[in-house]
Amino acid sequence: MLLLFKPIKTEKEPENLEKPKRRNSSRVRDHLANERTYLAWMRTAISLMGFGVVIVRLRFFKPPITTTPGNGWKLGLIFSLVGLVTVLLSTHHYFAVRHDIDEDTYEPPDRWVLLFSLAVVLLGAGIIYYVFTLPLDPTNTLVFE
Repeated sequence: MLLLFKPIKTEKEPENLEKPKRRNSSRVRDHLANERTYLAWMRTAISLMGFGVVIVRLRFFKPPITTTPGNGWKLGLIFSLVGLVTVLLSTHHYFAVRHDIDEDTYEPPDRWVLLFSLAVVLLGAGIIYYVFTLPLDPTNTLVFE
């Protein structure tokens, strides 16, 4: 969590001796790219959470034959939770990369790409399972709220 805040100066330095630092243009580009990546992760998280809500709401388009809630809400909940975890992880990653860019020690990690790819594959498999295990009744019409 220390990466979330800028370091505090501990030594007392005269304020008038410090010259304003001019940022390197490549470092500025790196920071802007980091922000764009962060915003892309935020869009992905919002999409996952929205898709989870849509899956839960699909149940209301076709009233169930039985009174049990079924498994659709579980899949929607999982999508929403993965979206929330994506928000948390991407925020942490943004600040870690920002710190690494400032320290000039950035190395691209593969674990986040692999972790998120695995999560999307599992969610996609859940959707395929959910869609193909729903009973099909062509005589039933859609009922909108």
